[in-house]
Amino acid sequence: MAAVVGFLAFVELTSGVIQGYYTPMLTDIARHLGVHDADVNWLEGTQLMVSALVVPVLAKLGDMVGHRRMLLVSSGVTAVATLALPFMPSFGLFLAAWAVQGFYSAWLPLEIALVWSRSRGLPNSAALTAQAAGILVAALEVGAITGALAGGALVDALPLQVVLLVPGVLVAACFVVVWFGVAETPQPAGGRLDLRGLVLLSLALLAFTGGLSMLRLNGVGSTLAWAMVALGLLLLWPFARWELRHPDPLVDVRMFRSPALGPVFLTAGLFGVSVLGAQAPLSTFARTDPALHGYGLGTTGFQTSLLIGVYLVAMIVGALTFPRVARLVTPRITLVGAATCVGIGFLLFVPLHATYLQVVVNMVVVGIGSGALVAALPSAAAAAAPPQQTGVATGLTNSVKTLGGAVASCVFGIALLGAAGAGTAGAAESTAGSFAGYVTVWVVCGGTALVAAALLVVVPKQAFTDRPVTTHV
Repeated sequence: MAAVVGFLAFVELTSGVIQGYYTPMLTDIARHLGVHDADVNWLEGTQLMVSALVVPVLAKLGDMVGHRRMLLVSSGVTAVATLALPFMPSFGLFLAAWAVQGFYSAWLPLEIALVWSRSRGLPNSAALTAQAAGILVAALEVGAITGALAGGALVDALPLQVVLLVPGVLVAACFVVVWFGVAETPQPAGGRLDLRGLVLLSLALLAFTGGLSMLRLNGVGSTLAWAMVALGLLLLWPFARWELRHPDPLVDVRMFRSPALGPVFLTAGLFGVSVLGAQAPLSTFARTDPALHGYGLGTTGFQTSLLIGVYLVAMIVGALTFPRVARLVTPRITLVGAATCVGIGFLLFVPLHATYLQVVVNMVVVGIGSGALVAALPSAAAAAAPPQQTGVATGLTNSVKTLGGAVASCVFGIALLGAAGAGTAGAAESTAGSFAGYVTVWVVCGGTALVAAALLVVVPKQAFTDRPVTTHV
């Protein structure tokens, strides 16, 4: 078991590298492809949307035909997409490869399921799974910090296309590691995939996000764009009706009606706005040259990676200190405090954004609160769920968080594009995001976090029962 966890830890380390590596160079990627800074939000948004779709599908297929097999499929697809990125000649092709790279988001759920299946017959299977999951999550965070630091340093020293090749090599190595080092799940469960549910959900998400994209391209006065957004929301109705009738649904929508789980899921979605949707705007704001645009920090790639590294370290601190603080007060009060930290941290950006130190302080406050929420929200969902559906509840928490981040990325892209560079020299040719757009990002992230804090106040007490659960960061 130790050897298997070691091999899987390498996979998760690579997952962390992917999540941290590109952020310091998003401005360089925008310049390389000749697009506006606001357009990098669509990289994040499309990948998050793909993640929201593929995680439940690959997890279900893993139960049916084997988790190792799906781990090989997802790592193989991710490797092809990642290796293709440096050679994509246009933003559209780069966006497509970037979106497909989102298959890596299924790695950790598949790994934990694989570890659980292999230890299921042992008397201490729960403890072994929890210990393995802790190692995997630690490897992911180390990879994210390493990736951010390495990406920032390399983009300042090497051509961008060479820099973009590095993650592809690592992902290809993951495929080899899983192929030779990981055994298959014993006795896959079999079953059927809810294909109709998958199609209905995909159509709803594509219509909704497509409408948001049209709003960005054609403006908020576009009737067709708003119609697409409305169609996406309306398609959720037949999807929900089908899932309620299906004996083995893709998504158990009954959980969203639970008075204990509903607020937790909604909180996760609101939290996704900041923890996933704000990453690209924070990076591009730091890289914006204040001498040209009147705002931003004008940081190098490496300086930006240091900001990201500080944020990730603060998240680790928040995740590790949450249990201790919860024992001193209560889990509910600790989570409310964590969400409040995120809200205050983002709202501090409004008056305090002119210096590197100010941004570092803001990101530390946000990071501590975010780390606690990442560690604790899935546990709250699992504790409030029926005993036979704790895993489903935890997965839905992650999926809703991902959807919140995907929608936020689309909205933030629209905000950053509006009046870009207005009032500054060279505004007509500017590719930097608008300052008003950045303020919108900070206010929305701060406001949604404070709403999440208010929701956590009304979650029933059983949602904070002490039950050990692990999940994807």
